[in-house]
Amino acid sequence: MNPSLVADGLVLLHALFIAFVALGGLLALRWPAVAYLHLPCLFWGIAIELGGFVCPLTPLEIQWRLAAGEGGYNGGFIDHYIVPLIYPPGLTRGTQILLGLALLTGNGLIYGYLRRKRSRRSSRRR
Repeated sequence: MNPSLVADGLVLLHALFIAFVALGGLLALRWPAVAYLHLPCLFWGIAIELGGFVCPLTPLEIQWRLAAGEGGYNGGFIDHYIVPLIYPPGLTRGTQILLGLALLTGNGLIYGYLRRKRSRRSSRRR
């Protein structure tokens, strides 16, 4: 097994997970059953952002990079891969908190809409 390929796969998995956390509520608008998978992922993402934790995928990726003879890096996945693409240099704690609150607010609006939609449907059936 090629350690560099495994590390790259973990980066891809990590990026897909982040996209699902951020946008999975939109999938739940079309397929409500997605909410059963999305909500735990969303709560995990919010906890990571608000708590300032490092996702377990990050040290695992670094471990595989080192096994491949590549250099590891300090900080987390977002610091290393996402921040350079989206944010000016350095991710501050305040920015992390804003990201967590944006996840909470945006998805709260989506799930609030879904809940109202479902309660209206159930009240029509009565």
